[in-house]
Amino acid sequence: MHMADALLAPAVAATMYVASGTAAGISIHNLRKDAESVKLPTMGVMAALVFAGQMINYTIPGTGSSGHLCGGLMLSALLGPYGGFLSMIVVLTIQCLFFADGGLMALGANVWNMAFYGCFVGYFLIFRPIMKAKWGSTRIRLIIASILGCVITLQLGAFSVCLETLASGITELSFGAFAALMQPIHLAIGLVEGLITAAVLVFVYQTRPELIEVIGDRETKPASWSVKKVLLCLAVLALLVGGIGSQFASSHPDGLEWALFGNEEAGYNANMGLDEENYGKSGSVSEAAEAVQEKTAFLPDYAFANDEENPIGTTVSGIVGSVIVAGVAIGISAAAGFYRKKKAV
Repeated sequence: MHMADALLAPAVAATMYVASGTAAGISIHNLRKDAESVKLPTMGVMAALVFAGQMINYTIPGTGSSGHLCGGLMLSALLGPYGGFLSMIVVLTIQCLFFADGGLMALGANVWNMAFYGCFVGYFLIFRPIMKAKWGSTRIRLIIASILGCVITLQLGAFSVCLETLASGITELSFGAFAALMQPIHLAIGLVEGLITAAVLVFVYQTRPELIEVIGDRETKPASWSVKKVLLCLAVLALLVGGIGSQFASSHPDGLEWALFGNEEAGYNANMGLDEENYGKSGSVSEAAEAVQEKTAFLPDYAFANDEENPIGTTVSGIVGSVIVAGVAIGISAAAGFYRKKKAV
């Protein structure tokens, strides 16, 4: 669901930067108050896992499309909504700057569409209420909360994309037709993400239940693994997913690209039928943003710049990106904890 700059007018892009920036400011303020040392490695490991997970597109059967993990709800379940949102910003910013994934001008919109709904709407209105309910077992509630949270928040994110293109005056996109393509495909993508999220969270629940934000120390189920062992397992998983699993990603376009361009080469519909080389809007702002990306992206499209066909480029991108994301996320959490301690002195 990474939007390109061509899908947004500068005014809409600026508005989304303000909206996402405001949510980030609130998150930083709250993270300063709530930062705990245990969140340092957890934030780094989970941000790396989401980055790696987003590199693996899974095929949506019978459509010619694919989807990938978004990760906002998963992060919020383990880090809280504020830490989760900031971790998603780290993931999306590094994808944008170093891998040219999503437009720089569109970054504010991508943060809103892919992070805000999962981290805040999904957590506060879906995940937390279900987890605090008294019916069923904790494991069953965890699975249901994960699936419902991912499905609903991806629907909101997909609909936001439609609204943003409408507000931007992208005349090639009929709002009704575009929404009719975006919503069903992201329903399927959200269902798969919900299952992935549930699998990760059930693993954490089985091994170290207090790491799940809503459960905390109220869970009577004893931990079977140490925190270090759980995080080490998730860190290894992130490296394996990014370094090896990314080699097996689906070649089909993701939900947004599929809606815009279709997949006629594989025998499927053209959908909105836009020209991949010439669509949407262009102007001085988007051209300047593109120029910045060309300078900062040392592994554009998760490949070597001078050897796009070399599969090793994807492996290197997965590993390097995961390490960078983990380091930046830990740095943000550490800075928040340092600020809190200094203020308390």
